[in-house]
Amino acid sequence: MTNTAVAVAIPLAQPRVRRGRLARAGASLWRVLAPDGRVAGHLRALESDAGMRYRAERLRGGALVAIGEFWTADEAVETLLLSR
Repeated sequence: MTNTAVAVAIPLAQPRVRRGRLARAGASLWRVLAPDGRVAGHLRALESDAGMRYRAERLRGGALVAIGEFWTADEAVETLLLSR
């Protein structure tokens, strides 16, 4: 199975999330801010054949590393907030 998801080029509306806060960092990219204000990672919206996906990413060694892909923004944000 291959991942055919691609980043969205046009600016998207900010997803609603239950925990944390999002700050726009690109057309389809947001910084995920924990309740204490620290940056927990990034949320990237991707279009796939099956619908919109959300990728949780974290900065490691100067590059964004994918933590996982999810069907909802909430799942991706929760993963970033609860993992270290």
